[in-house]
Amino acid sequence: MTVLVTGGSGFIGTNFIRYWFNKYVNDTVVNVDALTYAGVKESLAELEYSGRYFFERADICDFDAVDKIIKRYKTDAIVNFAAESHNSYAIVNPTAFFKTNLTGAQNLLEAARKNKVDRFHQISTCEIFGELALDGDGVFYEDTPLRPNTPYNASKACANLAAYAYYKTYGTPVTISNCSNNYGPYQFPEKLIPLFVTNLLRNKPLTLYRESENKREWLHVDDHCKAIGVILLNGRPGETYNIGSGVEKSVEEVSDAILTYMGRSADYKTYVPSRPVHDKRYLLDSSKIKRELGWAPVTAFEEGLADTIEWYKANAAWWRPLIDRRPLDEAAWEK
Repeated sequence: MTVLVTGGSGFIGTNFIRYWFNKYVNDTVVNVDALTYAGVKESLAELEYSGRYFFERADICDFDAVDKIIKRYKTDAIVNFAAESHNSYAIVNPTAFFKTNLTGAQNLLEAARKNKVDRFHQISTCEIFGELALDGDGVFYEDTPLRPNTPYNASKACANLAAYAYYKTYGTPVTISNCSNNYGPYQFPEKLIPLFVTNLLRNKPLTLYRESENKREWLHVDDHCKAIGVILLNGRPGETYNIGSGVEKSVEEVSDAILTYMGRSADYKTYVPSRPVHDKRYLLDSSKIKRELGWAPVTAFEEGLADTIEWYKANAAWWRPLIDRRPLDEAAWEK
């Protein structure tokens, strides 16, 4: 089987390629990535001479390039991770998000349809549903109405609709998954946990939004990769699956946990103006994937966070060159 992974040099894509490559030792994995600022080709350098892993630098918005790659490798399945994903950056550059996340996804869907690819899996996010009340007990189900609040969220919601339309109109064997906030190794240091950890490793403060009580659901990337794997092999075409851990933590709680583990005081916390539109709470109901496909998360948050911190401590050579690539200063909303 040949699995084509778009955005495979990004955080979740890198971890998924490594997971699939090691678990299915007779399969070929093709990584298609444009290597924008958050793509790190070197993350998978150890696979390059295996004869089963191939890298192709291409933009998913380029239909001809994608079409040729699918043909060249006789692709059986496509997993689309390729996306602009930083909510704050989407506010200052929304066009890039709609281009990659919607137009790029549609290009891939059309190429999959044209080449009769056996399975297309679209990676999406809980943020397409909008926000939940901070003090409530609501959850998002697969059929919760889409009410995205930011350009990033809207672009991902549009891609989900496009994927489902290809299934209904053309019979393209599409599955979709919506995941909660991921964390783990190889995450670009613009996202919350690696940003805070790498700041502390450089003796820099943690910049929290003033709305730091906002809650997120935290899923270790290894659990997410396993969920994608079972969907790719056994998920029903046309279906959407939520992937979450059920573990809710506020930004304040996450920062405190990192400070405690790293032996730093609360004095490292500083508060900056919140970005425009900062959703209060996300939580997914993941009972469908558990019931139908037998998946369940296994990584406790405390264990996963400790392992993640230790990874960043041990891999400064990976993340230090990336610091200057970050496209946005999170503390600069009022400047």
